Amino acid sequence: MATRFTRTALAAALLAAMAAQAQQEQQQALPAITVTGRSADTTPVQLGGFGDVPLAKLPMQATALSSDRLKDLGVDALAGLASIDASVGDSYNAEGYISYLSIRGFTIDNRFNYRRDGLPINAETALPLDNKSSVEILKGTSGMQAGTSAPGGLVNLVVKRPQAVDSTVLSLGYTQPGTVEASIDWNKRLSSDLGLRVNASAAHLDPQLRDAEGHRQMLAAAIEWKARPGTLVEAEFELSHQSQPDQAAFSMLGDRVPDPKSVDPRLNLNNQSWTQPTVFDGRTGSLRITQQLNEDWRAQVHAGVQRLRTDDHLAFPFGCLAADGTYYADRYCPNGDFDLYDFRSDGERRDSSALDLSLSGKFNTAGMRHELTAGVLFSRFKSRFGDEVYTLVGTGNVSGQVQLPDAIEPYAGNTNRDERSTELYLRDSIQLGADWQAWLGLRHTSLHRESALTDGSERTSYPQSFTTPWLGLSYAISHELMAYASWGEGIESNVVPNRPIYSNRGQALPAMKSRQVEAGLKAGTRAVDWSLAVFDIRQPAWRDNCDGTGDAGSCTTVADGRAHHRGIEASADLKWRGGGVLGSVMRLRARNEDGAVDPTLNGQQPVNVPQTMLKLQARQDLLPGVQLQGGLVYEGRRAVLPDNSVFIPGWTRLDLGARIEQNWGSQLLVWRAGIDNLADRRAWRESPYQYDHVYLYPLAPRTFRASLEIRL
Repeated sequence: MATRFTRTALAAALLAAMAAQAQQEQQQALPAITVTGRSADTTPVQLGGFGDVPLAKLPMQATALSSDRLKDLGVDALAGLASIDASVGDSYNAEGYISYLSIRGFTIDNRFNYRRDGLPINAETALPLDNKSSVEILKGTSGMQAGTSAPGGLVNLVVKRPQAVDSTVLSLGYTQPGTVEASIDWNKRLSSDLGLRVNASAAHLDPQLRDAEGHRQMLAAAIEWKARPGTLVEAEFELSHQSQPDQAAFSMLGDRVPDPKSVDPRLNLNNQSWTQPTVFDGRTGSLRITQQLNEDWRAQVHAGVQRLRTDDHLAFPFGCLAADGTYYADRYCPNGDFDLYDFRSDGERRDSSALDLSLSGKFNTAGMRHELTAGVLFSRFKSRFGDEVYTLVGTGNVSGQVQLPDAIEPYAGNTNRDERSTELYLRDSIQLGADWQAWLGLRHTSLHRESALTDGSERTSYPQSFTTPWLGLSYAISHELMAYASWGEGIESNVVPNRPIYSNRGQALPAMKSRQVEAGLKAGTRAVDWSLAVFDIRQPAWRDNCDGTGDAGSCTTVADGRAHHRGIEASADLKWRGGGVLGSVMRLRARNEDGAVDPTLNGQQPVNVPQTMLKLQARQDLLPGVQLQGGLVYEGRRAVLPDNSVFIPGWTRLDLGARIEQNWGSQLLVWRAGIDNLADRRAWRESPYQYDHVYLYPLAPRTFRASLEIRL
């Protein structure tokens, strides 16, 4: 621990030295301009797919969260988005592990539902936010923006790029009980045509969760070069590393959900003497060349690569064999015992690459104004794994007091995957008149997927092609108010595992086509930006129909029913002199419908999906430069079991924060402080049902955080 703290201190000293040098190089101090509580509705959203059209004018629902707003809320990982937007929820978020999110009640796929500056990336890793200028969240079926993706939405990370004015931002932060971090954001104009931006960070991780100490580092750089008039070249890279033991979850104890007040939320069941950290390493880079062809047309080439390496380790509780011989397959024993497994998967590699070629422009035809974008996206993905260890080591207990000996033994091979796809896309916004506008999107995807166990057995291979359309229509009721309606499709593609138990083993399943209908209102004034939308999403479901014998051919994967999510969501950013409130609410009716394999699930609420979510963040200036901030998060009850026989109750969390801006010579100091879960509320935050097993994650205890940002 001392060594890691020393490394962080040395990194902070190095960053401070770089900041001092940057300050000396500045020819003159420029006045600092700080904007807080600003709505993102006036800024373009890359995920929308319609160029520079601001969010307030798009016929879809999306959110753009700036890095400044994320800092105010203490968000340093994607899992934190679940506390900001009512449409976004937790979906198996463990400390120290990959962030999993749901949007509109659907768990989004970390392999296909994430973008980085618009290019597809793999999110089965710890993605850093230190070098991101904003995070965009698109809500709803995304077949127009993505070849294959889970319904619900997409998440896009927008990389920080060089700015016109030289600047340096040095940050130091502390989070209870012992997380210490330092970062620098250095922007430099090397010439009128060349800019450089460097971001670096280092952190010693010591969260409220016990037995979870670790560290992380990130180094990133972005270059912008105006090669000649009309030609812009942008290149960037990012290196990241995180090493930290992750969190093992609680579960039901026999037929009951334990009282969260009786459970220590700081207790980590991944606390064996042989526990190893999970390690995420990432190398990412991109090159983007934009050529302005004339006043109305431009061409763009955008290429990106991502190389991920993971060592995944966990002392993994799963099920329980009770003393009386009863086996609890999906929960722990009534007395708190569980079977504990040593899980290790070292050297996982996930490599992605993408090349996007596009042409966009404006033209008139038949008296209508078009803004057209056409292009092609080539993407490749390859994952390579070694044999994993999954060995029963003995019986643990939710008290966290039982220590077991390690027993490493190779268990089984893993699965390697390859995928390549070509996506042709076309998007057009058509001005039909003074008030009416049509929006058209079309994407044709050709993909080929292969998989095999690491020993080369159980191979599957299949090609597939499909087209996903999207249509929207908007009407400007006034200069400030817009009504819209849209309809679109999305696609998910899968294959039956090539295992003997399946009668249709290795067969490609017909693509699951989800459909969404949405209608809404949007308005924006100096006093308030608001939106209201109703949506209806229907997605076919695949289920295993098994006879219970476990014999070869005893299971068949069949199309069976659908998931039907419909709801209403509203958001508003109220602004007044010296303050404001940003709030969102979603009321969701999510149900399983028309299933024949297990008709008892029809009409039931999906597991871990609350019906109501409310998120509020308020701000008010008390004195010049002094702002008080408050937050409220409410999430309704969640189903724990698929048959809805058990629920966990809803919960409310209150947060408190403060922001102080102080001039110090020619520099600006920004002090931030916050207390998350002010009332120290005890509750089960979420109830993911993973691997046919019930898991429960507690709400984090009251946590104090503070930071200092120096803007030079």
